[in-house]
Amino acid sequence: MARIGDLDAARPAPEAPPEDMVRIPGGTFLQGSPERTLDWLDSEGQAFPRDWFTDETPQTPVTLPDYLIDRHQVTVAQFAAFVSRTGYVTSAERAGGSMVYGEQYWEVLEGACWHRPAGYGSGVRNRDDHPVVHISFEDAEAYARWAGRRLPTESEWERAATGPSYRLWPWGDTWDSRNANTAEHTAGALGDLDAWRTWWGAIHAAQGPMPQTTPVGAFSPRGDSVDGCADMTGNVYEWTSTLAHLYAPTTRCDPTIHLVMGRFRVIRGGSWMNFRYQVRCAERLYGDPTGWSNFALGFRCARDVTAVPDVDDNGR
Repeated sequence: MARIGDLDAARPAPEAPPEDMVRIPGGTFLQGSPERTLDWLDSEGQAFPRDWFTDETPQTPVTLPDYLIDRHQVTVAQFAAFVSRTGYVTSAERAGGSMVYGEQYWEVLEGACWHRPAGYGSGVRNRDDHPVVHISFEDAEAYARWAGRRLPTESEWERAATGPSYRLWPWGDTWDSRNANTAEHTAGALGDLDAWRTWWGAIHAAQGPMPQTTPVGAFSPRGDSVDGCADMTGNVYEWTSTLAHLYAPTTRCDPTIHLVMGRFRVIRGGSWMNFRYQVRCAERLYGDPTGWSNFALGFRCARDVTAVPDVDDNGR
């Protein structure tokens, strides 16, 4: 009869993660925000109403197995290699444009796509290591399949951002604008939307609607999650595979949020154009998966953990 130790030794070992991925250990964590976070948001005098954030509540225990997730957001160079080898044409290219924030509002900009982020006349020269933008849900899924990966679920994304216990931002509960690419990193503290509009107006006047992304990992290691994932806060929003839903049917939130439940996909992480309140680990946004994209939206990939078969001395 085999001993327990012999059986343990016979089990295939889990694979070592690729260098560009992080292994997240399985377990149970609390997804979402406690009510005290919403109270704190109210007390901060930030620009948005409480109902914009109540879809983060109630906190819900979620159990996940071990999984792998990209250390960084998918870059322009990585997406260019995918396009070069497959001939893939993105949703924005097929549609003839994508969303940008103009001088005062969101608009579809003709010609905007992953290699023309600010429309005709712009390009991605010297941006190989920046996160790719103007990526639709369809585009992200196509790349992930080609790479032998998949999009992370919302729960996988949040666990990789927050760690095994709740925290406001990947590094902790104290905001530090030096840790992530957000509007407050480039502009300083922004107290209201008027200050944000002044900041963006100056950039737009000088550069047009050019995404203010930074190279992936530029804020590492100080801004990394406890598991070593970079840019989980800011730089670009990221698609997840999860269909929009409320954590509890009794949750009251902004009416516009109810309109997208069951239709849109969850987007996470905030971006270079957001306030500190919009780039928290539990903050949720939603995107239309039927071809919609914009100049602050990208993605990263995930993968299941597989077992590596034992190899004997003869390589069998």
